[in-house]
Amino acid sequence: MTQRTMVVDLDRCIGCKSCEVACKQENGVILGCTWNKVLTVGPTGMFPKVEMYFLPTMCQECKDAPCVKACPTGASYKNEDGVVLIDKEKCIGCRYCMMACPYGVRTFNEETKVVEKCTLCTQLQAIGEQPACVKNCPAKCRFVGDIDDPNSDVSQVIQKAGSENVHVLPDVGNHPSARYILHSKTATWKE
Repeated sequence: MTQRTMVVDLDRCIGCKSCEVACKQENGVILGCTWNKVLTVGPTGMFPKVEMYFLPTMCQECKDAPCVKACPTGASYKNEDGVVLIDKEKCIGCRYCMMACPYGVRTFNEETKVVEKCTLCTQLQAIGEQPACVKNCPAKCRFVGDIDDPNSDVSQVIQKAGSENVHVLPDVGNHPSARYILHSKTATWKE
């Protein structure tokens, strides 16, 4: 089974939001919509022990995606690579998938009246390129690949980081596949 996903090294992320801009430009994401957001976690603690990190949020490419189950028309689906996508021709704009997503990473396009989300730039990957957010990250903190393949870039990055430094957003039975690397020397992971 293939499960393409994103791994983000938070030790390296500088919060510049180049990924947000690159995503909008590559995918024609309109003003007011985002497929990829960089959140700031913190600062927490007391001087001189203050912690803060940046948390890019995008579709978590859930193995058991609640958005797919909630879609009444089949517009939300998983492709053969495990990527959750939306068929805009089938989307009726009901937003049930938005309500079902535990991470709030789907957006409603007011112009086209359909729901949109990160696609891991499948159009670029189909021609052998990296997603726009990966190519344009100045810190080189983003990786895309098959998390089920032990020889993939993402699996290698996760293995090198060590399991104690690899985190996921809360799993509510959906089994998110995206991973975040954050060493305790940088900051403490916040649930």
